Amino acid sequence: MSQSNLEKQEAKLKALNQKIKAEKNKIEQRLGKYRRLWRNCERKLNTSKMMISLTFLRILLKRF
Repeated sequence: MSQSNLEKQEAKLKALNQKIKAEKNKIEQRLGKYRRLWRNCERKLNTSKMMISLTFLRILLKRF
């Protein structure tokens, strides 16, 4: 009797472990997506800063 209970518990733990692994993979995929989006955002921010700097320099050069 105790062996069958142990087998049932092991089966439940295996099923739970599979669910946890699946959820972990989903979370890791989402984090990867957000990391890529943030890198793209950083690139755009740097590009925007450069364009503002160039525009400012152009205005200054036109004045003198």
